[in-house]
Amino acid sequence: MIQALIQRIKLPANQRKNYSKLKNILGFSPRKWDYYQLALTHSSTYNSNKSRLQNNERLEFLGDSVLGTIVSEILYENYSNKREGELTNLRSKIVQRATLDDLAVRIGLNKLVTSQEHTAQFKAHINGNAFEALMGAIFMDRGYKKSKKFILKLIKEKHIDIEKLSKKEINFKSKFIEWTQHRKVDYEFIFEPPIYEKSTNSSRFTTKLKVEGILVGTGTGYTKKEAQQLACKSAMIRIKQKSFKKELSSIKPDISVIKDPNNTNINN
Repeated sequence: MIQALIQRIKLPANQRKNYSKLKNILGFSPRKWDYYQLALTHSSTYNSNKSRLQNNERLEFLGDSVLGTIVSEILYENYSNKREGELTNLRSKIVQRATLDDLAVRIGLNKLVTSQEHTAQFKAHINGNAFEALMGAIFMDRGYKKSKKFILKLIKEKHIDIEKLSKKEINFKSKFIEWTQHRKVDYEFIFEPPIYEKSTNSSRFTTKLKVEGILVGTGTGYTKKEAQQLACKSAMIRIKQKSFKKELSSIKPDISVIKDPNNTNINN
């Protein structure tokens, strides 16, 4: 307590406010503030006068592993009735980028992240990455037990709703392939060359998806897998439209495109 108070007093006036806000998010007082300040600094803030290591990417790397281990332990302890595959699937839903992006916003972490304005198009991922970096900072500052306690706090406060996430469908690619197999139609993923963004030191991947030569979806993400999933998600919306059904029927008149027997809920 005393150490945390001394730490706060030593901070510049413009950082004390962020310290207090982060303390409310964490539920405890940060001790080694430098870790947290680094966790909240996106790589887009780099300039020629700064080291390339003065951002949250290394803490993000660490936090990813810490978060995965904590979530695995919590699921193992509380879901004894679930098999390995079910636990793996549930863990992936909790630690996936979309979940962390949303989580960071709901707890107010996004308001503390420092980044350049020209990276607005990456804001959602900046927030999720910052959450992982925050987990790395907590681990370096207070250790594993405190890191786990923080995640349990988020679960208790329903910021992480495991039951809701367990019912959420995220594998759009699997659903899309099931649809094509049922109707015996051909599909094709078209991968465009990745675009490197120097300002964020990352690449964006774009995937286009065609059914019987008809473009049905496009997805852009930070990995090929993410781009594929987003392309399939947009495709699942497109293939339910009457205009697509009509177009596909003109190519394959004998195809059944009236009703989806799986009744896929694409909004999940």
